[in-house]
Amino acid sequence: MATMISRIVHTTIDRPWRDVYAFASDIQKMPLWAAGLASGLRQDGEDWIASGPLGDVRVHFAKPNDLGVVDHVVTLPDGIDVYNALRVTPNGDGAEVTFTVLRLPGTTDADHERDAAAVMADLKMLKYILEKSEGTV
Repeated sequence: MATMISRIVHTTIDRPWRDVYAFASDIQKMPLWAAGLASGLRQDGEDWIASGPLGDVRVHFAKPNDLGVVDHVVTLPDGIDVYNALRVTPNGDGAEVTFTVLRLPGTTDADHERDAAAVMADLKMLKYILEKSEGTV
């Protein structure tokens, strides 16, 4: 497979990075801020199943770590694996959250822009939840 075009989507969150990582990597809380998982996740062994417009997808998350890595591989109903790099990085007293949006083969520039916009909306929701909660999350 050829190298895919990518776009880095990011936001700064005014909360300690470890707090942001703890919340963002909590699989049970992801439906609160990740619209694609709004219907919830159900555990299936080490993986999770999410139901959505494309059908059921399998999601495999990186193990908890001290590096802020929340990467996950989504296996689509047709068997294609989509690698999603999601990172929480210290940024002063806060955190920088970045997501690499890859343009999958067969998608258009407009599809890629829509995907990036959807990820940006998710990151804005994550920021809103964490900054409004003032430590109570």
